[in-house]
Amino acid sequence: MIDGVEDASAMDLDDQQLQIQALSEHENDYTDPFIKFIDYAKSILSPTFNDEDDEREPTSDAEEREREGPGWSWIASRVLKTCISYSSGVTSAILLSELSQAWNEQKNTNAPRKRPDCINQLKKKHKRAKLPSTVTIDTIYEKNFLSLNSVLEAVVVDTFVLPGTNINMITLGDFWSSNTIDLYLHRRYYDLVSPDNGILKKGREVFLTGCYLRSANEGSGYPRLLPTEYLVVLLDEEQDDDAMLLGAQFCTDSFSSISLGGATDGVSYSLYARIESIGPLEMLEKFGGTQRKQIRLVDNESFGMNFLLWGDQVVLANLFSVGSMLAIDRPFIASALENGAETCDGVCLEYGSATQLYLVPFVTQGEQVCLALTSNRLRGSRFGTASCPTQGPKASQLTLPCDSQGSVDYSNYPFQSFIINLHEKMTGISIYGVVTDIFQDQNAAKSVFNLRIQDLTGTICVKLYFSDSWSLGRLSLGHTVYVSGLTCSLTKNKCLEARWFENDPRTSLVNLSCLPAVLNSSCLHKQSYLADMSKQNTDTHVCRVWLDQIEHCHVNTRLAHATCGHFIKTTASGCVECEFCCCSCEMKTTRAFHLKITVADESSKVFAWCTGQTASELLQISPDEFYELPEEEQVIYPCSLENERYMIAIVNCSQQETIFKERVTAENDMIPWEITRAFKL
Repeated sequence: MIDGVEDASAMDLDDQQLQIQALSEHENDYTDPFIKFIDYAKSILSPTFNDEDDEREPTSDAEEREREGPGWSWIASRVLKTCISYSSGVTSAILLSELSQAWNEQKNTNAPRKRPDCINQLKKKHKRAKLPSTVTIDTIYEKNFLSLNSVLEAVVVDTFVLPGTNINMITLGDFWSSNTIDLYLHRRYYDLVSPDNGILKKGREVFLTGCYLRSANEGSGYPRLLPTEYLVVLLDEEQDDDAMLLGAQFCTDSFSSISLGGATDGVSYSLYARIESIGPLEMLEKFGGTQRKQIRLVDNESFGMNFLLWGDQVVLANLFSVGSMLAIDRPFIASALENGAETCDGVCLEYGSATQLYLVPFVTQGEQVCLALTSNRLRGSRFGTASCPTQGPKASQLTLPCDSQGSVDYSNYPFQSFIINLHEKMTGISIYGVVTDIFQDQNAAKSVFNLRIQDLTGTICVKLYFSDSWSLGRLSLGHTVYVSGLTCSLTKNKCLEARWFENDPRTSLVNLSCLPAVLNSSCLHKQSYLADMSKQNTDTHVCRVWLDQIEHCHVNTRLAHATCGHFIKTTASGCVECEFCCCSCEMKTTRAFHLKITVADESSKVFAWCTGQTASELLQISPDEFYELPEEEQVIYPCSLENERYMIAIVNCSQQETIFKERVTAENDMIPWEITRAFKL
């Protein structure tokens, strides 16, 4: 385990101030062009404030975020997405255009529009966070498309019966759209629209998914939603009618009262429990490859039970959130042993043909957090800086959402997050820094890698959890990375640790040192001279160079693991093993260069090494083609390249301490500089 940094909240204030003062002294030297462009883009996208604006009370957290403009990580992520899309390079104008369009689209989602009065009344007290897969009705009309996994967070505007039929329809609106859309109601919910005691009335909120769209060009004059079984009715415990429904129907039965025998005898249950966790999607081979999701529920007696979703039902999980209360009317009672689910009394719940679901959503609470002193000091802020994290003007704090476990979401935090400011129970964190060590966790049951990242303020260990195996391409020491969607927690040894999950759609990891667009985009880098580099500098340098001293060039071809780009070795038993992933990879190898060469510019010369696509670009030949050349031609081939000019990205890979020194030494042969990307001029 790599030691993390101490919890910033527990750090002695004087020590923290000394570190910030030291950073401030080097503020003028902090000229990372990528970071400077993000700050510039933020100043362009964020509105200009005056004193009158500062005194105006915001109407909601969403509107406050719109007034502040996009968060730092939002801009960084979209800049890198654009760079990945435009590998040949981008300009400042291209990036600002893409950012402006994306931000305007996001703002339009929350823009006030004319909508039914019943929705306007509900919107005043609407505080819950939007579900991850939610789409708006306006978007359905614009794209004339709706995927089965999409979620509609809707409000019933009207209910009616199609003339001359017994088909029930409901008209739906939402909080973000001016349009409404009609839904053919599934017959399992017809009792909910009965005139006498039906709960699906005007103003009732519902979640639904698994919808097919009948577009306007399929017969009707406007789009409609076809019936879906996957609808959840929302209840509000503060409303008398809903509280009475919950008390009368769902608070009699408990998990401890359920039995297989009772279910077999026709006993029906109505249960009320909190969603404790939502399991991953499982593919069960013993059930013919059927999909399954397990929702862990806990009732008011602290009994736990699994609610299973099978096959197409798994989309229902898109409607749930941890911390919400779920009311289940007439669930199917099944044997936990037969279904491979462990729960009390050997039973579990399933979504049956008669089951109806009601939900009391978890409402995200806001938490006041200080705007980090480091961020303010290094970036400057219209909020000003306080002399102490617990003192200063009110504007030095910001309200961020937190979940049912008390973790605060920093995905919309306005400034760059520095390692010195990280502490436990933080989510949505983004880190920009340099890799100082990386290795696989041999004790983990699944594919887990430890990544040590260093920024201006400190170092932290990031645990990378992969769903199968390493999937991020080549990554090595000295490379500059941007990691988003991190969750921070304390280890058993009380060290701070960040976690990253590959299958979480909110996470990303981008290696800027190997990103072609960064090298090709003058707005994202500053050209350096080789003489400006030093072993103490951990930045990725972009230099214009030529190949020099070709007689001392060393060209070798070796087999590399195609997945991660690192070299492989043959063990004593004859197995082919990746030195990085520490796994057998005999069928996943590719030939790669291991090139050691001198590059020069007007200021100096540097002996460096490289591999992969970078070496192929410098040698202007593929490793397979080079390998097929006769030996004498291989020897003289580099001579034809002397004085050829290139633009390169070069990093310092001689970090002081690594866990697996033998692996690192075998790759770089103790050469302190790696060329991570190159293109011919």
